[in-house]
Amino acid sequence: MADTQTAAEGVGAAETAKKSPRRFGGRLNAESAIVLFAIPVIVIVGFGTYALWHATASLDSVEESTLAWPKIWQQIGEHVKLTFVSAFFVILIAVPAGVLLTRGRGKAAAPLVVGFANAGQAAPSVGLIVLFAMWLGFGFRTAVIVLTVYAILPVLRNTIVGLQGVDATLVEAGRGVGMSALSVLLRIELPLALPVIMSGIRTALVLLVGTATLAAFINGGGLGTTLQAGIALLRYSVIVWGAVLVALLALLIEWIGRVLELYVRPKGV
Repeated sequence: MADTQTAAEGVGAAETAKKSPRRFGGRLNAESAIVLFAIPVIVIVGFGTYALWHATASLDSVEESTLAWPKIWQQIGEHVKLTFVSAFFVILIAVPAGVLLTRGRGKAAAPLVVGFANAGQAAPSVGLIVLFAMWLGFGFRTAVIVLTVYAILPVLRNTIVGLQGVDATLVEAGRGVGMSALSVLLRIELPLALPVIMSGIRTALVLLVGTATLAAFINGGGLGTTLQAGIALLRYSVIVWGAVLVALLALLIEWIGRVLELYVRPKGV
């Protein structure tokens, strides 16, 4: 009876995470509320400042061409595409790998795999992207592969930590009332580990949006193209505003990650 009740409580908590209306009320502390509402304001003010400067500054022909609105919008679109396509593949690879590394014989390999992922992230990102470009060729595809490899660690590590942090008695009780291993994973473990996994995904998104600037070195597109042009042409205004636009985009994507993290967090967790 105790096992049945414990399992029911575990499944109930997981089902609440799936079925209950997603409301932020009760899950926002003062710090989170400030961050959630301040970041969009900062992004709007920053982008508005850039638009005002662009409309009023005396730009030479090189600056005007490099910072033209069609080019900027195109590069922002390319940067967002690089970030989210890479994030999709990171999740597709890292979450199942994290699950496997908390199961059976996979547990013994977990330290080795995480250590390998740590080594990959410790490698200089510029060197990594150039090496992959020499091997696979230049362009968007290679940039996505490099970014995926570079950002796997936070999601992989948080998936392992999140699943390991689930109360073992809930898992045992679930198995005790006849639930299959897959059912326990899908109905108890993953829903309860989801907040930790989402934290890793948010970290990966911020890492990706910053590292994506290097895609310009291998013709992968993105806002790094503006920075590269500013450096090559010695136009400091182009360098500064290119960096500002990257920072604003990073803030916006980090904010999206925080919203999603709060959205999937079960009440009371």
